Amino acid sequence: MGKLEEICEKKCVDHAMNLPPVPPPLPGPVINSHRARRSESRGQSSVSTATKDMWEKLFDEGYRADVVINTDNGGSIFAHSNILGMASPVMRGMLKQAKKHRGRRSIFIRGVPHDAVRVFIRFLYSSCYEKEEVEEFVLPLLVLSHVFVVVELKKLCVQRLVQGFLTTENVVDIFQLALLCDAPRLSFICHRMILRDFENISVTEGWKAMKESHPMLKKQLLESILDEDNRQKEWTRRVKEGKIYLQLYEAMEALVHICRDGCKTIGPYDRDFSGNETPCTYAACKGIEQLVRHFAGCKLRIPGGCIHCKRMWQLLELHSRLCLDSNVCRVPLCRNFKNKLRKQSKKDEIKWRILVKKMVRTKRIGGSPFFVSDICC
Repeated sequence: MGKLEEICEKKCVDHAMNLPPVPPPLPGPVINSHRARRSESRGQSSVSTATKDMWEKLFDEGYRADVVINTDNGGSIFAHSNILGMASPVMRGMLKQAKKHRGRRSIFIRGVPHDAVRVFIRFLYSSCYEKEEVEEFVLPLLVLSHVFVVVELKKLCVQRLVQGFLTTENVVDIFQLALLCDAPRLSFICHRMILRDFENISVTEGWKAMKESHPMLKKQLLESILDEDNRQKEWTRRVKEGKIYLQLYEAMEALVHICRDGCKTIGPYDRDFSGNETPCTYAACKGIEQLVRHFAGCKLRIPGGCIHCKRMWQLLELHSRLCLDSNVCRVPLCRNFKNKLRKQSKKDEIKWRILVKKMVRTKRIGGSPFFVSDICC
């Protein structure tokens, strides 16, 4: 009330002195404060239903429309140049070049159904759409959104296509459309689908039509299928190879465990397994223990004389290449193999070095850190 009394008192004084009244403050600060609040809550504001309804009504009724969009079969859609120009830079360029006729600019959108164009223009007004209409015209809408650079509608179309729309019959056609419309996510998903089910897709009408119209694309797809098949075979080979290297590492661990620590469950000593004892934590311990027992009593222990002894010789040599100090190592023949390495041929040396490198690398990839000292004494 104090502020109001001051204003009234000032007006009375001005009136008594015949001075013109002071005008009320401009609404500028109020507008600026609204802008500040909008900028502070950027990304959180939403358009009300009433506002969307107003834009929908403006499009439906075409109130004071200054553009007519001509479609196939003589169809026409009335719109407003300001809205079209703000929603699409391509539309803006078309409107600048369009000639006026009876106060309206006229532009043409051919090659897609009239209803699809109407759904597209409606989206430019309010970003609203009917789910059924998008599902019905998703392909022409993808083309329109790409041609007229409407990013949000393009994302919507791609999302709809990748969510259950692709089939064996249409995937080739949609793949070509995705390449033309620069939709990398859609083209990637189509490409993967063609690779996975090529046997069935290669007999569809879409594939036959593509072979005639785009032979280079067919060639690229066939090459990618061969590459994928080779990658799959290479991956399978590496998995099998990795398992072998991992088994070798586990065999090295078990060998040192038996010879250095003495396994408390089975061990290198002559004792039977008791039912109340817990199993050994080394996965390869039992197999290595049996191999050691066989190696100790085999009469054909020379390399090449017995397949089991040959495996034992290879394990002992592999261990010697990983052992840091053969002078204190308890694994049999470790020092002998160390001395033998100096006289080994270069070819054999390279072969063993590659084996050790791959075994160490496989263990690292497996997730457990590998230290040479772990299998040394």
